Amino acid sequence: MIFKILANYGPLLLAAMGQTLLLALWSLFFACLIGLFVGILSVLKSRVCNIIATIFVDIIRGVPMIVLAFFVYFGVPMLMNDNLNWTAMTGSKFTFTALQAGIICLSLNCGAYMAEIIRAGIESVDKGQMEAARSLGLPYWKAMYKVVLPQAIRTMIPSIINQFIITLKDTSILSVIGFPELVNTAKNVNANIMRSLEVWFIVGVMYLIVITLLSRFAKRMERRLNRGRQ
Repeated sequence: MIFKILANYGPLLLAAMGQTLLLALWSLFFACLIGLFVGILSVLKSRVCNIIATIFVDIIRGVPMIVLAFFVYFGVPMLMNDNLNWTAMTGSKFTFTALQAGIICLSLNCGAYMAEIIRAGIESVDKGQMEAARSLGLPYWKAMYKVVLPQAIRTMIPSIINQFIITLKDTSILSVIGFPELVNTAKNVNANIMRSLEVWFIVGVMYLIVITLLSRFAKRMERRLNRGRQ
């Protein structure tokens, strides 16, 4: 029966895995930008910036992903249309596609964790590096960009890959807003053929293959980086 399901629905499930990877990649890209911004805010010698970074991280990490997904997909359009008169201003209702809402939701969630990864990476670099760069006349932001971040990235790469793996698994939550990722597609397939055991076994194996490959890649990168430090 598994081979029959693969023959009939294999291309559909593979396309859904492609959508899942696309969503995870776009989300990781924007999460890196968010994380870099918030991570730098958290290491600045400014109490206001530190508080802003802390509030963002605490709020996003404290809200379950499914709640954040519902808020972005349903709550934000409702706020824009009912309270801010978006329809009156533009002549059309404000809406998010499932892909847009999914990217926003995952980017915010992953961005909060990325901010902590980047903060820890920056703080792992000897403070003397920044002081030496500043003593040579480099402005703070140029010293951060040219001296501190290149060294910090070496320690962050394995954690970033691991966060991508977590984000990839978190895409399954977005089936609640109708995004055609792997879990949502599998639910539709199962509704057609009523073979839950086989369908979810196939989906589990697909996730296992992709995540195992990414995990091995992360371990290989970590070993190379560790050899580079010796």
